[in-house]
Amino acid sequence: MRRIGAIQALLLAAVLLTLAPAAAQAGVRVSGLDAGTYPLIKVTAVNSKRTSKPPLLLENGRRVTLRSAQNLGRAKTVVLALDRSQSMKGKPLADAVAAARAFIAAKPGADRVAVATFATNPVMVTGFSTSTIDADIALRTIPVDEVQGTTLYDALVLSARRLAAERLPSRVIIVVTDGNETRSKASLKEAIAAAQQAHAAVYVVAIESAKFTPAPLKQLAHETGGNYHGAASSEALTRVYRSIAAELNRTWHLEYATAARPGETLTLSAHSLGSSASAKLELPEGGLPAGNGPSRFLPKIFYSAIGTQLIALLAGLIVLLGASLAMTTVKGARLRKRLAPHLATSVDVRKRKTERERLAIAAGLFRATEGAFSHRRFWRRLEHLVERSDLPLRTVEVAYLMVGAALLFGLFAILVGVGTLLLLAAFGAGGFLPLGFVWFKATRRTKAFENQLPDVLMTLAAALKAGHSFKAGLQTIVDEGSPPASKEFNRVLAEARLGRPLNDALAEMSVRLGSKNFDFVITAVTIQQQVGGSLAGLIDMVADTVRQRQQFVRKIKGLTAMGRAGAYVLLGLPFFIAAIITLMNRTYMDPLYNTSTGHKLIYAGLGMMAFGSVVLKKIVSFKG
Repeated sequence: MRRIGAIQALLLAAVLLTLAPAAAQAGVRVSGLDAGTYPLIKVTAVNSKRTSKPPLLLENGRRVTLRSAQNLGRAKTVVLALDRSQSMKGKPLADAVAAARAFIAAKPGADRVAVATFATNPVMVTGFSTSTIDADIALRTIPVDEVQGTTLYDALVLSARRLAAERLPSRVIIVVTDGNETRSKASLKEAIAAAQQAHAAVYVVAIESAKFTPAPLKQLAHETGGNYHGAASSEALTRVYRSIAAELNRTWHLEYATAARPGETLTLSAHSLGSSASAKLELPEGGLPAGNGPSRFLPKIFYSAIGTQLIALLAGLIVLLGASLAMTTVKGARLRKRLAPHLATSVDVRKRKTERERLAIAAGLFRATEGAFSHRRFWRRLEHLVERSDLPLRTVEVAYLMVGAALLFGLFAILVGVGTLLLLAAFGAGGFLPLGFVWFKATRRTKAFENQLPDVLMTLAAALKAGHSFKAGLQTIVDEGSPPASKEFNRVLAEARLGRPLNDALAEMSVRLGSKNFDFVITAVTIQQQVGGSLAGLIDMVADTVRQRQQFVRKIKGLTAMGRAGAYVLLGLPFFIAAIITLMNRTYMDPLYNTSTGHKLIYAGLGMMAFGSVVLKKIVSFKG
C-alpha cells in the first residue's frame, strides 16, 4: 500500500510540473505604452491565447472607456522590410525571402501587404494590396546591394509614412536584419516617433551574431508596441514568422483619452484571462510633444489666455451679426405675411407671394451671392439653363443646392473612408447632380417646344391670313396652344405690353429656349420687316422647312440606331462582365482590383473606352 501511495504521489507531482509552465504563461502582458498623441494614450496588450474581447484596462485603479480596441489578427496593413545589404548575401537572404513568402501566403485575406527593402537606401518595392501576387514577385527578385551599409531607421521612417496614409487602423512593420544600423539619416528616436505617429507596431526579426547589438532594436520594438525576436541563424526565420503571426492574433491595441495632467505618472493595468499586468507611464511635461503642438496658422498669442478670449469675442460678434441679419430678414417676411391677407385680391396672388418668400431667412445671403457672381459668364449660362427648365427655382438657389449636395456626398465619402481621388469624385458627383437634373428638365422642355414649333407656325400663318396682326397671331397661339409654347409666347406679349420691342422679346425667347429652329423663324421675321412681303407666306415656308429638318433628323437617327446601340453595348459590356465575374468568383478578379498592374490595366481600359466613345459619337451624330 505504501508503494502504491508513493507511485500516486510521483504521478501527481509530474502532472503538476507539466501544468506549471502553462499556468505561468496564462494571462496577459503589457508590451507597449505610448503618450505621443496626448491626451490619447495607447496601450498594447498581449494575451496568452486568442480572445474575442479586448482586455479590461484600468488607469490608476479606475476602469477607462476605450476609444478603440483593435486586434492585430484581424484586417491590418503590414510592411515587410527586408535587409538586402552585403551581409545578407547568399543563404541568409534566400531564407529570409522564403520565410516572408510563406508568411504572405498564410496571411488573412483582408490583410494589405507591401514589401520594402533597405541597404544603402530604403525602397518601397510594392504598394499595399490584399493580393499576394505583387509581393510574391517582388520577394523573388530582391538583389543584394553592391555597396556595404544598412539604413534600417530610414526604412522604418519611409514605411511609417506610407502606413500613415492607409485606411485600416491596425498597422504593423516586420523588419528582418542581420546587422547594425550604419548609414541612416534618421535616428532611432526619429524612427520610433514616425512609427508612433503612424500607429504602427514594429516587430524586429534579428539574425544575431557576435557583433550584433540588439539593445536599440529591442527599444524600438518595445516603445512601438511590437516585439523583438532573435534568431540564431537564418534557418529559424520561418519559425519566427509563424510565431509573429500567432502573436498578432493575441495582440490588442487599446486607445483611450486620459484626464490626467501633463507630468503625472500613470499606472496602467490590463486584465484578461484571469490575470493582470501593470506598467507605469509618465506623461510629457509640456502636454503635447514636439510636432503635435498647436497649428502655426495663427500667431502664438492666440493660444494664450488673452488670445482665447479674443477668439471667443470674435466668434460671438460673427454669431451676433448672423443672428441680426436673420432676424431682420425674418421680421420683414413676418410683416409681409401679416399684410398679405389684406392686400391680396386672389389665391394666386397669395401663392406668388409665398413663392417669393421661400427661404426668406437666406435672402440676404442670396442677394450677396447674386451681387458677387451675376456678371460672370458661368452664372449667366446657369441662369439661362434654369429659365429654360421652367423649374420654380432661382439661379442662386440652384447654386446653393449644388454646394449642399457636394458637401453631403463628400461627408458620406469621408464617413465611408475612401481615398483622396474618390473623395474628390464624390464632391464632383454631388455638385453636378442638381445641375444634371436642371439640364435634363431644360433639354426635355426644349425638345417639347421643337415638336410644337411646326404646328405653332401654321397657327400663326393661319391667323395672319385671316387678317390679324402679328401680335394678335401670337395671342392666338397663347389662347389655343399648350405649354411650353403658349407660356413662352405669353411672356413675350407681356414684355411687349410693358414697352419692350417685340423683336427683342422674341430674340430673348430664342436665347432662353436654345432652339435653332426658332432662330430661323426670328431671322425670317426680322428680314421680312426690313424688306417687306407677305409675312403669312414666309411663315408657311419656314414652317415647312422646320418640318423637313425635323423629319431629316429623325431619319438620321433611324439610320444610325444600330451604330448607337452598338456603342452602348460596347461601353456597357466590360462593366457588366466585370460585375458578373466578381459576383461569381471574387478571387479571380482580385489581381485586377488589388495590384498595381491591375490598376494600370483598369486605367488603360477606361482611357481607351473614353476615346472610343468619342469616336463613335462623332460617327453616329449629325449636326445641321
